[in-house]
Amino acid sequence: MSVTTPNDARITVSAEEVATAPVENRERTILGLTAESWARILFPAIIGLLALGAWEWAVRANDVPSFILPGPIEIGRTLIRDWHTLQISLWITLQITFAALFVAAVLGLALAVLFAQSRIIELSLFPYAVILQVTPIVAIAPLIIIWVDDIRLALLICAWIVAFFPILSNTTLGLNSADHNLTDLFRLYKASRWQVLMRLRLPTAMPYFLAGLKISGGLALIGAIVAEFVAGTGGRASGLAYRILEAGYQLQIPRMFASLVLVSLTGIAIFLAMSLVSHLALRHWHESAMKERR
Repeated sequence: MSVTTPNDARITVSAEEVATAPVENRERTILGLTAESWARILFPAIIGLLALGAWEWAVRANDVPSFILPGPIEIGRTLIRDWHTLQISLWITLQITFAALFVAAVLGLALAVLFAQSRIIELSLFPYAVILQVTPIVAIAPLIIIWVDDIRLALLICAWIVAFFPILSNTTLGLNSADHNLTDLFRLYKASRWQVLMRLRLPTAMPYFLAGLKISGGLALIGAIVAEFVAGTGGRASGLAYRILEAGYQLQIPRMFASLVLVSLTGIAIFLAMSLVSHLALRHWHESAMKERR
């Protein structure tokens, strides 16, 4: 490649030199993380620590009994002391959550592909998916638990109902968002429906599907917890929701808060895991995950 300077002198630069040339405004990193990444980590952490410190100070300054409002330190001690019991309940809740998320992802993707192939099927079935979404799970969970003999299966169905719709709606939108010019080009070259689906529609829908997956991860956990609350009233479930109910009946408020902390941390971990999956799947080809070139 030749470059002309202001003095009309021509300089020849090889392609390798262009590729390896340093970028002047390249963002500096500290321990492998950029300033923006550190800000995303440190700022929420500082606010969280300040909030926990204020909470602990308020409890100690006002001599609030632990059976009314325990402090963060007492909650942490309870979490460590009762970890053996809580981890078993956590594992049961996680099993239901991830099983429901898997079923919702498979069925949601399959039904969305079916909708994309037939407009009549979409118009016929999509309203019923909306009905499932807008019906409060609290209202129908008792019925499902009564109708289904297997308590684990009943909890799975409740969690699936909550997690199903975001994947279905997002994936359907993604499949229908394929560029019409590219669709016409595929038809011009006599591409089959299978080729259009695999090489155009599904790649276009992938970011939408992953976005729905991130939403449904937290919703599956919520559905599992709600179903466990309903089932736990009969003493037939032993997930985290049942531990919360049990602690409330026994006025073991620190254990109740410890269970709530585990639920919150589990939800955060699921969201981060789904975000990581989305980033790894899209980082090499989709604009939403690729870093901006500076």
